[in-house]
Amino acid sequence: MPPPRVEPLAWTDPPLGEVVLPGATMRLTLGVGSGLARRPGDPPGRIWGIGDRGPNIKIAAAVQRYGLEHLRPLAGVDGAKVLPRPDLGPTLAELQVGAAGVELVRTLRLTTSDGRPLSGLPLPGSREADMEPAFDLDGRRLPADPYGADTEAVVALSDGSFWVAEEYGPSLLKVDAAGGVRRRWTAAGLDLPGAEAVLPARALERRLNRGFEGLAVSADERRLYVGFQSALQGAGPGSTLIWTLDAQTGALLAEHLYPFDPPASFTADEDVSQKDLKVCELVCVGEDRLLVLERVTKSARIYRVELSRPALTKTLVFSTDDAPEVAADLEGLALVSDRELILATDNDFGVEGAQTCFYRLSSDAPL
Repeated sequence: MPPPRVEPLAWTDPPLGEVVLPGATMRLTLGVGSGLARRPGDPPGRIWGIGDRGPNIKIAAAVQRYGLEHLRPLAGVDGAKVLPRPDLGPTLAELQVGAAGVELVRTLRLTTSDGRPLSGLPLPGSREADMEPAFDLDGRRLPADPYGADTEAVVALSDGSFWVAEEYGPSLLKVDAAGGVRRRWTAAGLDLPGAEAVLPARALERRLNRGFEGLAVSADERRLYVGFQSALQGAGPGSTLIWTLDAQTGALLAEHLYPFDPPASFTADEDVSQKDLKVCELVCVGEDRLLVLERVTKSARIYRVELSRPALTKTLVFSTDDAPEVAADLEGLALVSDRELILATDNDFGVEGAQTCFYRLSSDAPL
């Protein structure tokens, strides 16, 4: 059988504004490629995308690219990030895929139960707030936010609502059709206002910036599948976890160990170690059957994974090694038919000039 065919799709990142800085002007654009999903019953070609926490940049890049020399002392602060526009936060995007391109239909800013925009600031008292502090452009420490979220994945449900995975807590957000967060499931031991600590406490052992990264839902919408981007702290880095959860209660139904490919096999990236490997997206394609996006930066692979067997098995569906035209930082997958996927890269809101790239992946056989 021939490998799947890859077709680039036209798209232009909508602008969010400019920030004039000493060394260059930062041109911010909408991020939609951290996760993709399709809602059952939506019109043909209609999908949903989500960006992450909002524009953020590492200290070294802020100094080197934008001349923010006054931030140089923060280079020694472990995990420090600069948020140039803290007012920009987690947002859903409704998208229409056509024959040759993708168009933006509308955006939905996620909001709290009382209508305030959800921020991308770290949570208080979490490992993320302790280990990845956020600063503004003047170098001032930004306050933690108990309603903050670093959104990474989305599933769109038949009733118009969504589940969104975020990696700060990590936690799962139940979002209504208007973008309002109606429930938040956190791990036992993480106390947030209005949240339900129903997830296993082990979720708090996620590595820095490597929490919930992939999310999928079963066809009957009774089960959620959530993937950790990398191994938990203290676990061997050669694999990560995929959890099957009850979509009504958050109870853990099953735990699956997903083995990464050997680091040396990711030849498009240099000096790859096991800690660089990550799971970035999940898509449900059958009863306890998922498509899993495994990648480094330039190298990415999509595997069909069977969860029902005693040991998880993975079968290669697609590798960017066979399609070097696919850009780096592939993160979003949406199944639009049994033989067609839409792929998207993460532009990180354009803080370092990256653009979102969309692709259509077509197969001669069911995916």
